[in-house]
Amino acid sequence: MRRLLLATSFLLPAGLALAQAPAAPPAPAPAAPPAQAQAQQPPQGDPVVARVEGQEIRLSDVRDAAQELPDELKGAPPAMLYPLIIDQLVAQKAIVARARAEGLQNDPEVRRRIARATDQELQQALLRREVAPALTETALRARYEREAGGRQGEEEVHARHILVPTEAAAREALEEVRRPGVDFAEVARRRSTGPGAQQGGDLGFFKRTDMIPEFAEAAFALQPGGISERPVQTSFGWHVIKVEGRRRASAASFEDSQEALRQAAFEETVNAAVERIRTAARVERFNLDGTPQSASQAAPQGAGQGAGQGGGQTGGQRAPGLMDGATPPPAAPAPRR
Repeated sequence: MRRLLLATSFLLPAGLALAQAPAAPPAPAPAAPPAQAQAQQPPQGDPVVARVEGQEIRLSDVRDAAQELPDELKGAPPAMLYPLIIDQLVAQKAIVARARAEGLQNDPEVRRRIARATDQELQQALLRREVAPALTETALRARYEREAGGRQGEEEVHARHILVPTEAAAREALEEVRRPGVDFAEVARRRSTGPGAQQGGDLGFFKRTDMIPEFAEAAFALQPGGISERPVQTSFGWHVIKVEGRRRASAASFEDSQEALRQAAFEETVNAAVERIRTAARVERFNLDGTPQSASQAAPQGAGQGAGQGGGQTGGQRAPGLMDGATPPPAAPAPRR
């Protein structure tokens, strides 16, 4: 259903555009009687909204299909969106009914594809159930607190610089700022061509990754009050650098860490679940020609490495893992009000 919905959802914007097109204002209608107004309220329960060859389409099917639409369509009013979705669900049911009538469900290739899809859905259903407790906000906060002791913010330095276009000009500036009693900021205001010259070349506090490597390496090698021993060349020109202070930034908050925590918890929990289930399963291995493997051949490869690590490494490369490229399911949306 998902693929067909996504493949045909391009029809919905056109339908919505027509539905939203401005029209001549209708003549004012008399107020609806209480019974009619009540009928316009959202239906309760899960009523049947269509039936195709005896197969029912319920309101819950429409709601589920709406959640699979692109974000720009999800916000459309249900009264406008749902009839278009029902049309597509009717088409899907009609196609499936015709395929069954023609016996395609008995085609060997179709049966294999259905079996593979069923296996994949069962795998995902089990893993979602296994991982769900580890992805709740309570579990993620507990993980954040457990790791808080080893979590440190990045080191930062507070620096000033004098930026000039040539090495010769940089050496002149460096010689001047090294004289006793000379104010680095005052020299920067006179000599620097950088955008912060009028602020005395003040760059404020920054992390190593905030600056280009040549500048960062020189700045982070200095202690407070230190001035670079020689001019530093970057793509911007030549710099004379002075470090005013160093500090370690505050560790990331729970809110800023939440996505990384979710990914780590997801990978850890899924890997552990797959390894546990695989270890408990009774497995028989055969050679590619169908003959039984010897005891040494049948030994599980990569045991204890987890589902995401793969097994049977060859030539320094690991085999593809079950969770390669996988990401945790999105956080549950806030409940509707």
